[in-house]
Amino acid sequence: MLIYIDVETTGLEANDRACAIGLIVFDETVLCYKELIKAPKKVRSEACALHHITDEMLKDKKDFENSSIKTVLQKYNNTETILVGHNISFDLSMLKKEGFVFVGSIIDTLKCTRALIEECEQFSLQYLRYELKLYRDEKKLADELGVELQAHEVLSDALHVKLLHHYLNEMADDEKLQELSTNPVLLQKLNFGKYKGQFIEEIVINDNAYLQWLLKSVETLDEDMRYSIEYHMKML
Repeated sequence: MLIYIDVETTGLEANDRACAIGLIVFDETVLCYKELIKAPKKVRSEACALHHITDEMLKDKKDFENSSIKTVLQKYNNTETILVGHNISFDLSMLKKEGFVFVGSIIDTLKCTRALIEECEQFSLQYLRYELKLYRDEKKLADELGVELQAHEVLSDALHVKLLHHYLNEMADDEKLQELSTNPVLLQKLNFGKYKGQFIEEIVINDNAYLQWLLKSVETLDEDMRYSIEYHMKML
């Protein structure tokens, strides 16, 4: 069974929490679920600017513990379920903060795209939506599922995860995608900061101290980037 997931949050700091969850479940039929979640902290303005969820919208909603979406997640929380998300480690970390630990398998479309389509300049879901021409099939699927297309809306993003998963299946089956999702990916270029877009190997030669600073100081450095910086530093 496949479940496509998207989680929107109050922000990206360590104490931020989930404020919306969307699921597209491919069981015997296709079912869509989404719910706003009353978070125990305010939504940061930078997060509102992306997903347009405000504190006022969450005021009368249920917290995760009492939400309907928790019931759905628990129903499918077994070893037969494959949970598919873009940067799914983030989604799972947010669910873990709510006390939910997933026990099935995962496919991370971010890791898989990094591994299989290295030539992409960026790997955000919205960038890939256009770079890989996923938008050509989005309206038909959205109409079938009754989903409104809107960037950073949980069901819309889950729909694009599904389209990206289908695209990746042209290059690898789900068994291979699961393998790629659980191993670090070697990246060639830095994807943020003052050297954004430059080859890590060149930065190691020209400004090794900057990379050392990143490793020590940037707590949000994702697994693939940390692995890649450390790999290139060891090679030179």
